[in-house]
Amino acid sequence: MASTAFAVMGTASGAAAASACTVEYSVVGQWAGGYQGAVTVTNNSVALSGWSLGFDFPAGQVVSQGWGGKWSQSGASVTVVNESWNASLGTGAKVTGGFIASWTGANTAPTAFTLNGTPCDTGAPPTPTPTPTPSTTAPTPTPTDPTTPPTTPPTSPPTTPPTSPPPTPVTGAPELGVTGNKFTDQNGAVRRLLGVNRSGGEFMCVQGYGFFDGPVDDASVKAIADWKANTVRIPLNEECWLGLDNIKPEYRGANYVNAVKDLVTRVLAHGMTPVVELHWTHGQYTGNSAGCSDVHASCQKPMPGAQYTPAFWTSVANTFKNDKRVVFDLFNEPYPDRATSTATQAWSCWRDGGTCPGIGYEVAGMQDLVDAVRATGAKNLVLVPGIAYSNDLSQWRAYKPTDPAGNLAAAWHVYNFNTCADETCWNNTLAPVAAEVPLLAGEIGENTCGHAFIDRVMKWFDDRGLSYLGWTWNTWNCNSGPALISSYDGTPTAFGIGLRDHLRALTP
Repeated sequence: MASTAFAVMGTASGAAAASACTVEYSVVGQWAGGYQGAVTVTNNSVALSGWSLGFDFPAGQVVSQGWGGKWSQSGASVTVVNESWNASLGTGAKVTGGFIASWTGANTAPTAFTLNGTPCDTGAPPTPTPTPTPSTTAPTPTPTDPTTPPTTPPTSPPTTPPTSPPPTPVTGAPELGVTGNKFTDQNGAVRRLLGVNRSGGEFMCVQGYGFFDGPVDDASVKAIADWKANTVRIPLNEECWLGLDNIKPEYRGANYVNAVKDLVTRVLAHGMTPVVELHWTHGQYTGNSAGCSDVHASCQKPMPGAQYTPAFWTSVANTFKNDKRVVFDLFNEPYPDRATSTATQAWSCWRDGGTCPGIGYEVAGMQDLVDAVRATGAKNLVLVPGIAYSNDLSQWRAYKPTDPAGNLAAAWHVYNFNTCADETCWNNTLAPVAAEVPLLAGEIGENTCGHAFIDRVMKWFDDRGLSYLGWTWNTWNCNSGPALISSYDGTPTAFGIGLRDHLRALTP
């Protein structure tokens, strides 16, 4: 079952328009008492800066859910008004959306539609007329395929739509895949990733203190699940995983790997999706916005290094490739844009790696890391972040890596102090990405010790059925960084209350 949110698409120019607009209506799937429908409207007239689609149900159908627009119904009359992000509808552009509705007796399709009050043609093929209406003027010939016999009737949808109900989501953590621009499980049900980050695995080992910051026992993981989270992102350190000798023996190599595997197992046991993510990496960088001058994996570097990171992902992929419930997040927050002088250089470095301007070590690009994962045979979902500390996805689609497994999604981070931190930027740069691939906000947060900003983020993402994870499930002082909890029993901070209550409201 597939349908899309109202997403504006360009169409070929030069086609003659029979009216100001054309509408195509279809039943995507139908079951006893309910069905999913889709509506596509093409604007054949002047460009619109806002639109409203209207139609009447002829058989008493009632919409219970719609997406991609603001749906309302009064009696038989249905109105769909644009969202802010898809308000512009140029000449020749089309917008498609979907809905869930109930029906009884018959599920007859609407026949009359309006766009901003102007009647539209329907996109259904004309019904053959047995006796042509006499005309004194010869009709204009319509081009036809000469190989098609003239007696072949026009193709029409089957009179009996599919009777299967929507897929039932699997119980527990799903094996996630990509279907169009949605995350789906092995049953084909659409899923959202909603949850938290569990920081510590990136810094405790390299600093010589342990594996994680605070407990990661069953009780502490259950506390996350009690917030109705379904996803936990786990930041990692490549030197600790690979067992480099600058790490204390007790916190490196097999000991570190086993600690991570144990946490992943606990997350899965509570029905949540574990996202293993590479946070800190090897490579000396002392340029613009350097987090440290250390060659070792002791801070966020602008890009992963070619010396160790492909080996890290080869090892991680081999460790988890037999469990598609585990998600791979390739690199926390790339910022090659701070080292290079042009956006083209930054995005080329991001994708292709190699020798990048302003970065003194050989870089592993996102394509290198996708290749390393897939070379192991792993089919797990892979998340690919943008640039500017993962806050810029403006050219993500143009430069996105090739994935032979077709299981790639976009990752994005946002805090109230980032450049892309308002709805205008999200509409302009995120919406086009989210229309093409699934989008996860892998970190959302604010430095206010409140939650007004993430409330806006969550609403924007909820309106589009997208995914997000709060930073972070650690007991830090919120003045020094966004901390969701004051105790590992799940007691929220003032900031954390916003995420906790929102997740619980989404999942009764």
